[in-house]
Amino acid sequence: MFAQAQRVPSPRIEMFLRRDFLSPEECAGLIALIDAGRRPSTITDDIGVAYYRTSETCDLDRADPLVAAIDARLAAFAGLDPALGEPLQGQRYAVGQEFRQHTDYFEEASADYHVHTAVAGQRTWTLMTYLNAPEAGGATRFKVIDKIVQPEPGKLVAWNNRRPDGTPNPATLHAGMKVRAGVKYVITKWYRERPLG
Repeated sequence: MFAQAQRVPSPRIEMFLRRDFLSPEECAGLIALIDAGRRPSTITDDIGVAYYRTSETCDLDRADPLVAAIDARLAAFAGLDPALGEPLQGQRYAVGQEFRQHTDYFEEASADYHVHTAVAGQRTWTLMTYLNAPEAGGATRFKVIDKIVQPEPGKLVAWNNRRPDGTPNPATLHAGMKVRAGVKYVITKWYRERPLG
């Protein structure tokens, strides 16, 4: 599990970093797919804050050979059952775009909690891979553990959204900081407790 990855030294979160997880060619291919299929990003629960998430999202087609190969590699790298994975997504952040502080797990107090978790349960792991490095900005900030991850082409960051007892971990609170120059591309893979069906 997480071979050749660096464990982030924090007692509050289980997090790993792995440089060069994707090749430059794979990154370029994914960027092209994201540009071809992007749409405005949404959030699971509308909290009434304008411009909370301003990026664009692309639902990557798992039938595409490149997407399928990376999807399989992510599951193998994390030691997770591929059946527990949500479809792979790509995100694009232009200048000024961001995703303010949030967690990836579903909040139990939210109106749609049971809708999102009824079949597959809660989110467990997040695996996010940067496809490029914008000219300025675009880092991922984990405020609670005081960790900032800078974008690098092919670099993967993985974290467990749960505490050791299986409850959601608030220390995973993170933000996609504003891109100040250039464009940032990432892919994100979320895993659940049970297959999505």
